[in-house]
Amino acid sequence: MQIFKINYLTSITLLLTLFSYGQTNITGKVIDSENTSNLSLVKIISTDTNDTVVSNRNGYFEVSKKGIYLINKKGYLNRVIQLGNTSYAIIELDMNPSELNEVIISTNHNPEKLKQATASISIISSKDIKLGNNVDMAPILNRASGIFMHSGALNTNRITIRGIGSRNQFGTSKIRAYFKDIPLTNGSGETNIEDFELASIARFEILKGATSSIYGAGLGGVINIIPQNAYLNKSSLNNELSIGSFGLMKGLININHGTTNKSFRTTYSHTQSDGYRENNKYNRKTFTLHANHFLSQKDELSFLASYVDLKAFIPSSIDKITYLNTPKSAAFTWKASQGYEDSKHGIFGLSWNHEFNSQIKQVTSLFTSFRKNYEPRPFNILKENTWAIGIRSRILGHSKLFGKTMNWTLGAELFRDTYTSKTFENLYEDAPAGTGSIRGNPLSSFKEKRNYFNTFSEVNYELFQKTTVSIGLNFNITAYELDDRFTISESNPDQSGGFKFNGITSPKLGVSHLLSENISLYSSISHGFSPISLNEILLPDGQVNNNLKPETGWNYEIGARSTTRDNRLQFNVAIYRLDIKNLLVSKRTAEDEFIGINAGRTQHDGLELGLRYKWIQNKALSINSFLNYTRNDYIFKVFIDGSDDFSGNDLTGVPSYVFNAGIDLNSKMGIYGNINFQSVGSMPITDSNTLYSDSYQLTNIKFGYRATLNKNISFNIFVGLNNLFNTTYASQILINASGFGGRVPRYYYPGNPTNYYTGINLNYIF
Repeated sequence: MQIFKINYLTSITLLLTLFSYGQTNITGKVIDSENTSNLSLVKIISTDTNDTVVSNRNGYFEVSKKGIYLINKKGYLNRVIQLGNTSYAIIELDMNPSELNEVIISTNHNPEKLKQATASISIISSKDIKLGNNVDMAPILNRASGIFMHSGALNTNRITIRGIGSRNQFGTSKIRAYFKDIPLTNGSGETNIEDFELASIARFEILKGATSSIYGAGLGGVINIIPQNAYLNKSSLNNELSIGSFGLMKGLININHGTTNKSFRTTYSHTQSDGYRENNKYNRKTFTLHANHFLSQKDELSFLASYVDLKAFIPSSIDKITYLNTPKSAAFTWKASQGYEDSKHGIFGLSWNHEFNSQIKQVTSLFTSFRKNYEPRPFNILKENTWAIGIRSRILGHSKLFGKTMNWTLGAELFRDTYTSKTFENLYEDAPAGTGSIRGNPLSSFKEKRNYFNTFSEVNYELFQKTTVSIGLNFNITAYELDDRFTISESNPDQSGGFKFNGITSPKLGVSHLLSENISLYSSISHGFSPISLNEILLPDGQVNNNLKPETGWNYEIGARSTTRDNRLQFNVAIYRLDIKNLLVSKRTAEDEFIGINAGRTQHDGLELGLRYKWIQNKALSINSFLNYTRNDYIFKVFIDGSDDFSGNDLTGVPSYVFNAGIDLNSKMGIYGNINFQSVGSMPITDSNTLYSDSYQLTNIKFGYRATLNKNISFNIFVGLNNLFNTTYASQILINASGFGGRVPRYYYPGNPTNYYTGINLNYIF
């Protein structure tokens, strides 16, 4: 009997042991597949038993057994996955473009739903990016309210947000941009994003107005570009070929390889076009690499690299008579000199995320970038090189204060770029016609060292159950050093020297309140500034203008976000005032010479409205529509330029309104299509308001067919038409243009007439 009892107990013990091994818990984490934000309150539902667990604030969860699970979170597409192949699983969820207000945004690093944000934020999803062609960024950004991108050519653009940046003559300024965590804005406040390959971008998160304490407190706001992530547990090859009007041809290759904890994604593209206008050829090659390594449950490492090789000719702006009669013409001097830009630039970044515990983590990014540019212009030939290096680090915390939830961020950003430039004579006029630019004697040689230090903090505090208060503070120091390396003479004074701005402190206060589960209100008051470039500080006689002050401003805003209970309708509205003092005016003194002066104040009053509506949503067919409207009432509150008083005039270079509407259709059969209508109001071209551009309307359409051949191969064929009704319009204007040598001012960049594109995309899953 005793032996029987012993054997019985031994058997029970063995069975319990085996049972316990079979019940080994499986842990994991749920993240946003694009911005890798941790997703809390995700439901992990067993398809066998309907047992449900929910992820915590850091995205972690634990289930007790292997099986098939449904992963569900509002704002994201459902996913069915098998758990149990590994003891630790990382699950990626794709954003649902139909529920944007529920999506977790990463603009403040502490993950939060868009509907709970205390600032105006536009999300342009990957679906939005694919509504048009995959070449031109302007139509994509222009569909978002509050943003307008002028596009004179694929390589000639200017972005404005709430009117900020409109007075910059060439390129984008006073708007900060980041590619994931790598700054795209140089030490002079200039930003270039149009050269990035659209297929390498997952989405844009655009923070509008001077409301970002953690991204430099720029007056215009921040464009945060989220790169396409590499997917875990998936290997695929994607190939696309497109052709179109004006000799357009583009080839694209995407390669993705992912294991359970590592993933790599590379994108290569080659785009070329003859262009609509004379001297308008464009040739660009890009390479992008994004790698993620989940080293452990507490450590993540990611690497991002992007390289662009661009050669693009420049037709430049033309006068009104040429614009109306022969818009294909290039500016005479640019055509004769065959002016172009030959640019090679790259960025590289390494980011490390470490969780100290469930309450505190740190994110640190090291980055470097370079740019080499050779640009023959009619008035000279420019050769320039820029090299930058920097670090951005912050600590993110979650704690309780008086029993209420508090999320906080504390960090700093430091970078230094070294810029060298030389100009040479352009002797094209001395050569036979058709020769193009010929480099002559040197005219100048400079080396600039530009230092930028930015420290920031932000606290989001749950004041009441449905009310969140956001308090932020940013402190910035910018400094320049200039070394004039050219021969000093009476006609060429020494411009060497240094300039350091006083530190600028920019506070922010925002409040968000949930009236119900589907309606939220927010308001904010915030301060921002724009750094002065070294070119604006220098005077023609070589002296430094120490009296020049950076533009600063206050942003006042109220807004609302809402959805219906069935989520068929999404609604966003914002009303704001941006009041800017020390208005910085670039005064042109020669064809390639500008000086800066503080000329007064501007007042930016605006309304931004966004609507999305699902007309039909079932397995066989979905029809969705969107509408975005921007109303701009921007004036020079005080603007005295010498003997001219422009106070009360409309702000130059900003349309009075921008209206966008579209319908998007998708069917189970694989047929899809969309139509987009855009109306842009007139805009003042001169500060005196004696000349305005004409308002215009554009209609673009795209349709295609998707199909799956087998479990590994799928394809997508598409065709599109831009400017369907062949509207004549100015796609970019050059404000306050001057006519040199008795010539008529050249204000206009003509937009493309009706043009088509078509292509095929093949996708293979290994």
